[in-house]
Amino acid sequence: QRDRPREADAIEHLAAWAGQFTPNVALENQAGLLLEVSGSLSLFGGLEPIMTRLRTGILALGFTASMACAPTARAAWWLALSGKETVVREHDSLPAKLAALSIYTLGWSSDQLTMLTAIGTNTLGEVMALPRAGFAKRFGRALLTELDQACGRLAEPRRFFTPPEQFEARLELPAAVEATSALLFAAKRLLTELAGFLVARASGVQQFDLSLEHDDLPPTVVTIQLVTAHRDEAHFTLLIRERFDRLTLPAPVYAIALHAPVLTPVTGVNLTLFRDENEVSTDWTRLVERLRARLGVAAVHGLTMVAEHRPEYVVQTAEPGTQPPPLRFGERPLWLFATPRPLLEVD
Repeated sequence: QRDRPREADAIEHLAAWAGQFTPNVALENQAGLLLEVSGSLSLFGGLEPIMTRLRTGILALGFTASMACAPTARAAWWLALSGKETVVREHDSLPAKLAALSIYTLGWSSDQLTMLTAIGTNTLGEVMALPRAGFAKRFGRALLTELDQACGRLAEPRRFFTPPEQFEARLELPAAVEATSALLFAAKRLLTELAGFLVARASGVQQFDLSLEHDDLPPTVVTIQLVTAHRDEAHFTLLIRERFDRLTLPAPVYAIALHAPVLTPVTGVNLTLFRDENEVSTDWTRLVERLRARLGVAAVHGLTMVAEHRPEYVVQTAEPGTQPPPLRFGERPLWLFATPRPLLEVD
């Protein structure tokens, strides 16, 4: 049975994910998305790569899409509703492309469609050929305004979508799952959405929780902790796989939820033409994160120095990558006796 609140929630999650392609994403009647991508063409290498990545990503999230592109938002929306993947690049060719559309695909009301059919109009081209004054008098200014907006004669301001401050998504499984290996597919769908959301927010995460919901038991929570904040979907998937390999489920799983409450800004990295071997590699952080996912957080740690007069307590465990403070101890003993010996005081 149709669930409109869940449809609206799904569209908003898709809008947050699509923000990785452009910050200008608008919701259209809680039924689709409009993306203004003219400022993103150089970044992604043109319109075709953007549409390909959109199509692939939407499919990975469990949806299918009807996509179209046009110089105006209204025209792009109508072309997408028609189900034909059409790309219109020039304003001059826009009226001809719109003229072939059936009026039944535009989302107009049944009363308006009945009246238009009664006067012998079935395509948008036949509607645009009607006298403007008579059309406005019979059908109102709203439809005429939509036609002008679609053809670019009138501006159509849009309210762009603002992604939430934290990420939270939930996926109900089609059937109960008892094996953790089967849960990885569902988790990967949520991780794909998380990665796109983080790119849109120019952020990363250092921790996120994956909740495996059961019928009569509290959820099983899998917490992933990272050494540094990042948003690599492939690395997220690898860490989840490591945790799932040693996880025993107390009961079948009916739904899975992902929650990332804290986002950390992530800056871009300037690449060099030639690799500098003297640069410190950050691959060690991913190794630490994978070892922690396999062995546990407490099993993998770093070492640091503290201001302590007892030599045996100078080195202590710490988070990997922790930089020790500048300490000056003076001369230190080279070794320690197993049993302390008293020092003789002189003068």
